[in-house]
Amino acid sequence: MIHVVIIGSGIAGLACARSLAAAGLAPVVLDKGRGIGGRVATRRVGAMQFDHGAQYVTAQNPGFGAVLSELQTSGALSEWPDDSGRSRYVGQPGMSGLPKALGVGLDIRQGVQVTGTSQIRDGWALNLGDTLLQARRVVMTVPAPQVAGLLGPEHPLVAALAPVRLAPCLTLMAAVTAPAPFTSRQDRDDPLAWIALDNSKPDRPQGTALWVAQAGQDFSETHLEQDPPAIVNAMLPLLCDRLGVTADRVTHAGAHRWRYARVTQALDQPFLTSADGTLHLGGDWCIGPRVEGAWQSGTAIAHDILACA
Repeated sequence: MIHVVIIGSGIAGLACARSLAAAGLAPVVLDKGRGIGGRVATRRVGAMQFDHGAQYVTAQNPGFGAVLSELQTSGALSEWPDDSGRSRYVGQPGMSGLPKALGVGLDIRQGVQVTGTSQIRDGWALNLGDTLLQARRVVMTVPAPQVAGLLGPEHPLVAALAPVRLAPCLTLMAAVTAPAPFTSRQDRDDPLAWIALDNSKPDRPQGTALWVAQAGQDFSETHLEQDPPAIVNAMLPLLCDRLGVTADRVTHAGAHRWRYARVTQALDQPFLTSADGTLHLGGDWCIGPRVEGAWQSGTAIAHDILACA
């Protein structure tokens, strides 16, 4: 019987696990993917790399600011002097360096998919396909629309998630052999709402310009169910136009689909918990569409668990 199992190794799950571990507990983090961090991710293609999820982090909360300062001191984070004039920080050597630093020393089990959960006398049973894992407490930090699949649609907390809305985002990654006209550009009214020169970030591979373009909500919803080659075909002409280059300058192009990328309507509370306090739900969808929101939610869950321990 494990004391606390956390489902999901995104920033909320890592923040929760770090706080519990610092208090002397030994939480176990389960994640179905090959890498931790959720949307704080880096895609590597040969010698190239692209931060194809979250582009940077910022801090408004003093607690999260202290975490970023600690990561900067350790070399896992650097300030990115882009065109915005704001203090934006990026992971090293890619954005995935941030969650990797947060996960040091934690018991994180990757490639483990939880297909369902059920409450038992002493806690919870987690179905891992060919085996069961028992835990006294369970923390779910998956996207809100995935909770019903783990708890069942009739669970009381599923109904409480009804107000939450998340939007998809399509990401294009392209290598372009032409001078860069800008470092980053944001225009919420453009089909390509965000464009950034990824290797303008500190200590990134130099040479060919490596671009990340992320589509706005309407464009992403329209093309969401297309396969990656079709997404590239839809987005690449737009990127070439914004950069003022012809398609023959593109030496690589790939796409990624984030189905639950951005919180458009948050729960407006840091987490949800069951009546008996053995189940917590959290993530950025509780607070808002920023990495900091995920960290705040996970940390608040840990504090609630420790207060009841």
